[in-house]
Amino acid sequence: MSFLRIGLWFLAVVQAGVGGWALISPQGFYDGFPAPGHHWVAMFPPFNEHLLRDFGSLNLALAVALAFAATNLLPARPVLVSYLVFAVPHLVFHLGHLDHMPVVDQVGNVVTLALAVVLPIVLLVVDARRPAAAQRRPGG
Repeated sequence: MSFLRIGLWFLAVVQAGVGGWALISPQGFYDGFPAPGHHWVAMFPPFNEHLLRDFGSLNLALAVALAFAATNLLPARPVLVSYLVFAVPHLVFHLGHLDHMPVVDQVGNVVTLALAVVLPIVLLVVDARRPAAAQRRPGG
C-alpha cells in the first residue's frame, strides 16, 4: 500500500472517529474530547447539540470522501484540498485561542491540528509527483 493511500486512510479513520463520536454522543464529545482529563471542546461553552451533530455529520462526510480517494474511486487532490479548507481555518482559530488551556493541552492542540494540515499537504505533494496515468486509474 502506498504512502498516499495510508495517509488517506489515516485521515479517513480519524475523521470517522471524531465525526461518529460527535454525531452519536454530542454531549459526550463536548464533555470528553479528546481524552479523559483533557476537555478541549468544553473549554468553548456553551454546549450546542445541533452544532455538534452537524459537525459530526460533516466530519463523517469528509471521512467518506477520504475513503473513496484512498480506494481510487475519487481523485485524491480535490478531496485533500477540501480537507485543508476545513483544517487550515480550524488550526488558525485554535492558535488564537490557547491562553485558557493548560500548557499540556496547548501543546497537544497545536501539534494535532498542525499535523492535520501538514499531512494533507505532504499527501498532495506525493500525489502530484505520481505519473499522470497513475493518478487517473483505479489502483494507481
